[in-house]
Amino acid sequence: MARSEQASYVRSFSALSASQSTDFMLKETAPRLGGGFIGSDKLGAYDLVEKMSYLYVRVVKARELPGLGLGGSIDPYVQLRLGNYKGTTRHFEKNHSPEWNEVFAFSRERIQASHLEVWLGSKGLVEEERVAYSRFDLTEIPTRVPPDSPLAPEWYRLVDREGKRIRGELMLAVWHGTQADECFPSAIHAEEAHTVDARINTLIKGKVYPSPRLWYTRLQVFSAQDIYATNRSPHGQVFVKARVGNQLLKTKVCRSTTLNYEWNEHLVFVCAEPFEELLEISVEEHIEVNKHKVIGHCHLPLRECARRTSHDHIIKPSWYDLKRGEEIKEEKFSAKINLCVIHEGGYHVMAESTHYSSDLRPSSKDLWRPPIGLLELGVLRAEGLAPMRSKDNKGTCDAYCVAKYGDKWCRTRTIIDNLSPRFNEQYTWDVHDHSTVITICVYHNCLIEKGAKDLLIGKVRIRLSTLETDRIYTHAYPLISLHHSGVKKMGELHLAVRFSSTSWSNLLYSYAKPHLPTMHYIQPINLVHQEYLRERAMEIVAHRMSRMEPPLRREVVEEMCDMRAHLWSMRRSRANFYRLITVLSGCFRIVTWINDICCWKNPVTTSLVHILYAMLVAFPNLILPTCFLYMFLICLWNFRLRPRYPPHMNTKISFAETIHHDELAEEFDSFPTSQSPEIVKMRYDRLRSLAGRIQTIVGDFATHGERIHALFTWRDPRATAMFLCWCLCMAIVMYTAPFQLVMLCLGFYMMRHPRLRYRMPSPVMNYFRRLPSKTDCLI
Repeated sequence: MARSEQASYVRSFSALSASQSTDFMLKETAPRLGGGFIGSDKLGAYDLVEKMSYLYVRVVKARELPGLGLGGSIDPYVQLRLGNYKGTTRHFEKNHSPEWNEVFAFSRERIQASHLEVWLGSKGLVEEERVAYSRFDLTEIPTRVPPDSPLAPEWYRLVDREGKRIRGELMLAVWHGTQADECFPSAIHAEEAHTVDARINTLIKGKVYPSPRLWYTRLQVFSAQDIYATNRSPHGQVFVKARVGNQLLKTKVCRSTTLNYEWNEHLVFVCAEPFEELLEISVEEHIEVNKHKVIGHCHLPLRECARRTSHDHIIKPSWYDLKRGEEIKEEKFSAKINLCVIHEGGYHVMAESTHYSSDLRPSSKDLWRPPIGLLELGVLRAEGLAPMRSKDNKGTCDAYCVAKYGDKWCRTRTIIDNLSPRFNEQYTWDVHDHSTVITICVYHNCLIEKGAKDLLIGKVRIRLSTLETDRIYTHAYPLISLHHSGVKKMGELHLAVRFSSTSWSNLLYSYAKPHLPTMHYIQPINLVHQEYLRERAMEIVAHRMSRMEPPLRREVVEEMCDMRAHLWSMRRSRANFYRLITVLSGCFRIVTWINDICCWKNPVTTSLVHILYAMLVAFPNLILPTCFLYMFLICLWNFRLRPRYPPHMNTKISFAETIHHDELAEEFDSFPTSQSPEIVKMRYDRLRSLAGRIQTIVGDFATHGERIHALFTWRDPRATAMFLCWCLCMAIVMYTAPFQLVMLCLGFYMMRHPRLRYRMPSPVMNYFRRLPSKTDCLI
């Protein structure tokens, strides 16, 4: 390749990289917010979304309908027509007085007709046999102001096509409104209703999901008596197994030559209100590998168990009868077990990643404090979404958003067949701790394609502590997704966010409070068990969400809770390593600056440092004030450079732009792995190589610490004796000589001219490197 071609290739590649890096950046927008009022006085103005006008039609019910089919029966339904758009209610079989109570919404931006027509029909009849009852002139339809004022429906008489009065009446309510109406989340959007059937219409509506309140349930297993074990072993080997739903825990195996056994163990489960499950306890004997025999069992309803909010509240254990197990004679069995079952209300149950927690309150409401602020989120629209399915040989997407914060999950309605959907829905949460994160995800609704999973399009996280109070942030967040082929921008999500404080004193006081409830520090749960409990908590949340209508699917809950965040990833390991390097870069710069001063890289600067150092040594009481004043000036100088936008997903920090394809395949691999042995062997060898370098670095740090420890423990008698004499001499010198003089000589010696330096390592470093460590003891 010629040099000119190489230069042009480099320029084009640089331009492409610059355009890609700019494409992943956060962009500030200027939407037209506001308009109308929201239905709750608590939320105030509906000012974080763009105003969208709708024509609402509520079809309530009908009475005394005429027979339209054979035998005078009717399977009634109502169809609304507004230009090219139609909305059809469900039908009732052989019912002359049906009740629908369905609301239809027509976007006024797409209306091109001047009249609304309402048709009554019966299933199985052709369109010409339907009976029209009325037409509404759009200019005469009222507007609801404010939107929360109820509009009473009216009875309308039915007429045929010729305008003649027929038997029957229909109750309707028609009005102009906005998305602030309380019926907006449950309304059927008629411009989309013709694309899907009535069953899926209920699955694409918006919804607010209350998160289940989770508790830690502690089972204290103390002892058991009158346990008859078999004679297959010289000593009985008995353990206790406890089960709550799909959670199964066991105690250690206890051996005893008598009929009494003691364990004194704590087993912790995750349970959700209203505690409808049973705690199943069984005492089993270990006979051989993978073979156990049930000696006795009992079932305890969780709703009858005691609750406590503090470790000071002591609950006494109780004795419970064990029902006999198989192969145990009735007359021989009278066993009891000593247990204590407690619902711990002083903990916060983690159901999401600890780095992106949205709620840190304890389980018991009695320990909750008043909120310190209000979080308002306006989901405006998405632009340039990547096609997720094909329709009529064109790519399209059925997008919806899910926002999770605190004890409430919010889901927008699904916009059908639109790569730039407009949501304009607003949600509000109480904030109890501003050091929390709100997570917003955009998904492709696959319920239209039966059997498929909802696909993640992109994710946005916003930490509340990075937001200024009472400021509205309007930005377009890049939706970045990591696939097997690499990182890709899937579109942009336009949001409006505002965090307002209800009490400045409580907000400032929250900085001094512990991050977690008190029980996490007084009686902590080990990290390994916490990870197990977090997975169980996520499963409970996913199960509860899937039972709601419309359901929030399991894959959505898992992605919102970042269930794969703890799995191994070469990319994350490299990103965390360079994060550490970035954090330590300040220390490295200081060391480099001191080294430049000592080596006289800039004689003027070194001379000024000599003068400043001499002043600080002469007046040591100025050292701390000077340091604090310097930090104050640094913070004041950086005020003009402060970030003006919330943090967002960064592809460079995440090392997503330069990741290898095999590393991506490893990151998306299942756990345990599903790859072939050859690929697993290659990845294992690569992991061993990386772990070897990390092992060497960790060993070097340990070696330095052990050398310092060896100075005081006489591991090297000669080195310790030399260090002992040096300490005695330094004590005499520091006692007799003025402290300022010693520090002045030490500082000037460190900053001596390069002509007075030697290129070889100093005697102190040579002495330190010759000290012994424990590397000789390693096998």
